[in-house]
Amino acid sequence: MDPDRCPAAHPEDPTPCAGPVAVTVLDSTRTGAHGCEHHGARLLASLDKGWVYALPDAPPGAAIRTFKAADSLRPFCWLDTPRTKPSQLSRAENRARQGR
Repeated sequence: MDPDRCPAAHPEDPTPCAGPVAVTVLDSTRTGAHGCEHHGARLLASLDKGWVYALPDAPPGAAIRTFKAADSLRPFCWLDTPRTKPSQLSRAENRARQGR
């Protein structure tokens, strides 16, 4: 792991951290990783039934900003591959396809 990147940053994601470690992202088994809001959102978007919590010293609104950002991100958004299946699209794209 790169010591200059937060634990939520996927090794294949080339983007730098954006701000301090502010959130914890948990998967469906409640295993988690701390991360900046940017990588927290990218991780959350890649999980099925994930959760996000602000760390005690996080800026106000960190968890909701991370949650909202994840909604429009595709899972594993750093991969440049064709995406047509619902599991490959963002939650927002899937809602739009369903007319909601």
